Amino acid sequence: MTRLISLITARYNWRTDELSMGQREMASLWGVGERTAKREVKRWLTSGLLLCRRAGVRGRVASYRLNFMRICEMTSPFWSLVGTDFAARMSHHMPAENRVIRLDAHRVERPTVKVTGWESVRDQLAALFPAQFEAWIAPLVARNEGDFLFLEAKSGFAAEYVKTHFGRDILDAFAASENAPSRIVIRGPDARGGLASIDR
Repeated sequence: MTRLISLITARYNWRTDELSMGQREMASLWGVGERTAKREVKRWLTSGLLLCRRAGVRGRVASYRLNFMRICEMTSPFWSLVGTDFAARMSHHMPAENRVIRLDAHRVERPTVKVTGWESVRDQLAALFPAQFEAWIAPLVARNEGDFLFLEAKSGFAAEYVKTHFGRDILDAFAASENAPSRIVIRGPDARGGLASIDR
């Protein structure tokens, strides 16, 4: 894990949310051989800590992204060791969160149209955010149009809220699946809302 931390510290681009670095450079940074660097990257990809945004080709290094959903899953048992306030923030149970008004308190039926990959992502989000799922994620109506996935909320406000609070988690969950769309659009019924993109 120390090697991953060193990569994040040295080269992670937080503005674009990616790490673009060749395995030769990684090996040089760690003072090991390229085979060791290759094994480390494969281990992180297999465990889900890293997501591959773009595979490396001749003349261009691979691009990776941290999978924050997976990191939360792996570290959640230890949040309380950092502090109760940290555990509360990471669990999305901050006092400010409790003041958010639910748009629809009754249980929302799941859409009958099956959308590739969405059911699995919904299940992951339900497990990760049990307190917020019924109010924000469950009402989303999903549909595919080619390589695009549209997630329609009940209002433009709801769409922006989902994008702000759960957008990264939705992207990470899809990026880890084999059915990742080329782009995910989160919007309200009037077609206004957030736009989030994901690279295969």
